[in-house]
Amino acid sequence: MRFKAPILSLALALAFGVGAVNAQSVTIRVANQGDSLSMDPHSLNESLQLSVTGNVYEPLVGRNKDLSLTPMLATAWKQTSPTVWRFELRKGVQFHDGTPFTADDVLFSMHRTQVEGSDMKSYTNDFKEVRKIDEHTVEIETKAPFPILPDVLTLVYIMSKKWCEANQAVVPVDRRKGIENAASFRANGTGPWRLRERQPNVRTTFTRNGNYWGKIESNATDIVFTPIGNDSTRVAALLSGEVDVMEPVPVQDIDRVNNNPSTRAITGPELRTIFLGMDQKRDELLYSSVKGKNPFKDKRVRQAFYQAIDIEGIKKTVMRGASMPVAEMVGQGINGFQPDMKRLPYDVEAAKKLMADAGYPNGFEVAMNCPNDRYVNDSRICQAVAANLARINVKINLQAETKGTYFPKILRRDTSFYMLGWTPSTYDAHNALNALMACVDDKGAGQFNLGAYCNPKVDELTHKIQSETDKAKRNAMIREAFEIHAADVGHIPLHQQALAWGASKKVQLVQLPDNFMFFKWMSLDK
Repeated sequence: MRFKAPILSLALALAFGVGAVNAQSVTIRVANQGDSLSMDPHSLNESLQLSVTGNVYEPLVGRNKDLSLTPMLATAWKQTSPTVWRFELRKGVQFHDGTPFTADDVLFSMHRTQVEGSDMKSYTNDFKEVRKIDEHTVEIETKAPFPILPDVLTLVYIMSKKWCEANQAVVPVDRRKGIENAASFRANGTGPWRLRERQPNVRTTFTRNGNYWGKIESNATDIVFTPIGNDSTRVAALLSGEVDVMEPVPVQDIDRVNNNPSTRAITGPELRTIFLGMDQKRDELLYSSVKGKNPFKDKRVRQAFYQAIDIEGIKKTVMRGASMPVAEMVGQGINGFQPDMKRLPYDVEAAKKLMADAGYPNGFEVAMNCPNDRYVNDSRICQAVAANLARINVKINLQAETKGTYFPKILRRDTSFYMLGWTPSTYDAHNALNALMACVDDKGAGQFNLGAYCNPKVDELTHKIQSETDKAKRNAMIREAFEIHAADVGHIPLHQQALAWGASKKVQLVQLPDNFMFFKWMSLDK
């Protein structure tokens, strides 16, 4: 579709609130294919939402530009026993409303991640107790030794106990039920940016926090974040100068962005793995032509689906080479990645035989849930998968939708076959094992294992991996867990996608391989 330039400029001007500003102000305009679904940092464990809210809220332990750990709201931490970590809290920090940050906020926030409606349970499900030692010291006791605990805490953002209580936001919103509260639209963090205006799916404006405790490596006074779902419109906005930064750049437009005199594409590997999951729990699938039984409980069917997918074809035609096929649920760059593990071979005839042996020689129909505005070429990947599966007589009823409706649906497990992407926030395989492959419980294990795959041996290994400090032994256990999961065909891993951001040549920024965009490292030459 072609857009007339005057109409496009007018529409974007209205969206970004273009108007008179004083000479000292510097506004950086950021566009993304989707929006943060909420300002509540505990309501959805999704990287775009945590990236956006991570400019307003902060964890105890954060990340440097090289992804190494750095003090944030905690200035120091140490293990006082195998199961106890002590954190010294930063003094003199204020929330945006002026309330002092204390240990009470840490205890409140850690508890808030564990209650009904929280999407962050898998980060804190192994906590036994969080204790206040004094106003600026807390201890976290875990159920078992947890040597990577500081890494786990990097996405557990701290909220103000006083503000949440005053605004009836003591518990997180439940995205599965569509419930909202004050924390959905307002925010009160300790971070370098304050939320000034929130218009969901239209525009979110942030302003610089003049009382920030740390250094802000940015000359911006304001950040305007706008979702632009249409790829062509988003690229046109960058090329015309209506936005300063945008992501993702569609793979087919990278050369176009680079060839434009005022813009550039910033590319690199991403730590995210894209995969497919299947309902392996219900006795009858919710959305299938098969009645009275669940074909995905049969490993032969799961393997047939896997081997019918032409992953190299998807890499070539859909991703235009900007992907790396994977054989496991984590990719290169994640601690515990096994580079020599091999995918099952693409083999349509073998897949047909597996389907026949399982009792489905004529295939069946099943619905597939996919987002169309979350991952790189997500809906196109699903279309390609559907075309591949048609070769083994499986009819896919593809339901591609905006992530605003997609995530609530699949997170309440209202799905039979789905796509998901995952970046382990700890940059460690344990995160994926605990969140994606562990048997589902009510404490947070397997919270994103939406098809309820379950193998007790994988669970046993996951618990041992959490506590093991010997690197060689730990890596061997990770490999064994991945091999068991692969042999079960617990999920169908697809690929690691590549990052592609578009930016004005006047912008300096830091692109992290986890695709988090921190405004404190973003500046604009005037």
